[in-house]
Amino acid sequence: MAAPAQMIGSSLSFLDAVERASAAAALNRPVLVIGERGTGKELIADRLHRLSPRWSQPLVSLNCAALPENLIDAELFGYEPGAFTGAQRARAGRFEDADGGTLFLDEIGTLSSQAQERLLRVVEYGELTRLGSNKPVTVDVRLVGATNEDLPGLVARGRFRADLLDRLSFEVITLPPLRERAEDIDILALHFARRMAAELGWPRFPGFTPKVQEQLATWHWPGNVRELKNVIERALYRWGDSERPVGQLVIDPFESPWRPRSSMVLGHAGQVPATPAPPSISPVDDASAMPPPRLDGITDLRGAVSAYEREILECALEKHRHNQRRTAAALNLSYDQLRHALKRHGLLGE
Repeated sequence: MAAPAQMIGSSLSFLDAVERASAAAALNRPVLVIGERGTGKELIADRLHRLSPRWSQPLVSLNCAALPENLIDAELFGYEPGAFTGAQRARAGRFEDADGGTLFLDEIGTLSSQAQERLLRVVEYGELTRLGSNKPVTVDVRLVGATNEDLPGLVARGRFRADLLDRLSFEVITLPPLRERAEDIDILALHFARRMAAELGWPRFPGFTPKVQEQLATWHWPGNVRELKNVIERALYRWGDSERPVGQLVIDPFESPWRPRSSMVLGHAGQVPATPAPPSISPVDDASAMPPPRLDGITDLRGAVSAYEREILECALEKHRHNQRRTAAALNLSYDQLRHALKRHGLLGE
């Protein structure tokens, strides 16, 4: 068995989730792990398995969103020869592969209604039937499901079975996003940086400059720990100097003055699809409350629009005392969209 992945952090919200996983591991009950992308749901599933009495048996994983609907049943429950076109020999599904151990179903909220119905029977009775067979197969599997969806909300909208959710939610572990674990950012960044420095053959990690440390602390981290890992590893790779502290982060690797603004793939009629309009920055609260744009020295439309957008940003920031989250909400923008707009106009103050 491979070495367990490290779980790094000291924030109370993170430690509480880890402690709950450790307590639930010993029980032979289903567990749901909820969290945004990149928060470490797979690590919690691994911990649930390794600390359980099943630790010496298989831990089998399946990303339910990675397979088309017509194949998910065959992958989960197996099939007999002739069950469908191309099924030339019998094959056990992931449940049989995990017999005696743990089955981790990532993106469980994407399962079709048919797969949910079959899953319910396995969870309730410990029996499944391969596709193309009427002979039940008994399995002993501990189920761990993960999703970034609001499963009770899916139930309310008729997209997830309420009886299945009842049986899966013996314990629900919700992982905090990285932006709510501010004290863990430096710890994680240092861990990833030291590993990357070793991979690059550096004698040591030279540290980060104060500017980079401030960027790490103020970024929103929509991709959470996975995004942080990529940003740190990219920073060391591009910096390329093992003697000087890393002084530059490339948070968005797609950022470039030559970045294409729209897809040029032709449609069936030979027409270029319309370019989606960028998110507009609307005046704060009331259009009539904004002064007209200052056009002195500006001779083109693009310059006038840019100047007006900057005025709106400055006005909104001042009104909300430079609180970027409140400013974003007032402008009907996401936090990330606001940050990009501020950076474009040189208003981040970095």
